[in-house]
Amino acid sequence: MEFKHTSVLLKETIEALNIVPGGVYLDGTLGGGGHAFEVCKKLNDNGRLYGIDQDADAIKAAGKRLEVFGEKAVIIRDNYCNAREVLREQGVEKVDGIVLDLGVSSYQLDTVERGFTYKYDTPLDMRMDQRQMLTARNIVNEYDEKMLYRVIRDYGEDQFAKNIAKHIVQARRNKPIETTFELNEVIRAAIPAKMRAAGGHPSKRTFQAIRIECNHELEVLRNTLGDLIHLLHPQGRLCIITFHSLEDRIVKSFFKEMENPCTCPPEFPVCICGKLPYGRVVTRKPVLPSQEELEVNSRSKSAKLRVFERI
Repeated sequence: MEFKHTSVLLKETIEALNIVPGGVYLDGTLGGGGHAFEVCKKLNDNGRLYGIDQDADAIKAAGKRLEVFGEKAVIIRDNYCNAREVLREQGVEKVDGIVLDLGVSSYQLDTVERGFTYKYDTPLDMRMDQRQMLTARNIVNEYDEKMLYRVIRDYGEDQFAKNIAKHIVQARRNKPIETTFELNEVIRAAIPAKMRAAGGHPSKRTFQAIRIECNHELEVLRNTLGDLIHLLHPQGRLCIITFHSLEDRIVKSFFKEMENPCTCPPEFPVCICGKLPYGRVVTRKPVLPSQEELEVNSRSKSAKLRVFERI
């Protein structure tokens, strides 16, 4: 299957980067290379774009798409949590801008055998990096009830998390839960009929939760934001696109802390902690998709762009 992914908030992200033609840029979630392509178009012969992705299919697709730019585009298979080390290996200490387009790609959702979606019957997988050992099947069949409850509650924010975890553990006593449709049936049985009729697909939140756990998505985001800020030159910008409230809260809170890291009590007339701002939040409110984009790409509906500028 051809790697197809429509980059969301593309125009808004490229504008927010304030691209310098001879600058160095990092796309930490390269995907099909949509954002990277537009960055490369604005670079001169001295400019560079470093693209990182952990998905082999994305690396292949982006490589093909960006080959027209020759040495301007450098593509590396890795997780953006290793961006600092990866760039250092390339002789790069600082960059002029960074893009993160978080979450799962349209290609990953639509490629049945990747096991990301509840819409097709396929073996449970959900790995963004297929080199890793942990799969969705492992989580569903090996986590104890308390761990499953925590994952579904914290990462899926599902009000029926406790009952879903209980039903999963009961179901797997008979036989392992192997496929997405088998898991769908277990989740469906755990949610009251009245609530199933009122909401969206009953599996949506649980599948999101398992995917986040499988790929350590929030852990990676939380632990890497500091590194990304320190990678930026003065006036360099970090642009992050999130797709659900859990990601957005982490990014919003971190940007706010970087803008005002002072820990002095509010009644103190002057700061004595010595913690100085790292930069400023460019987007007081997140940038949302336009009506035109929503009509063309319905999956952009939950996207939010937040931007931070280093000083």
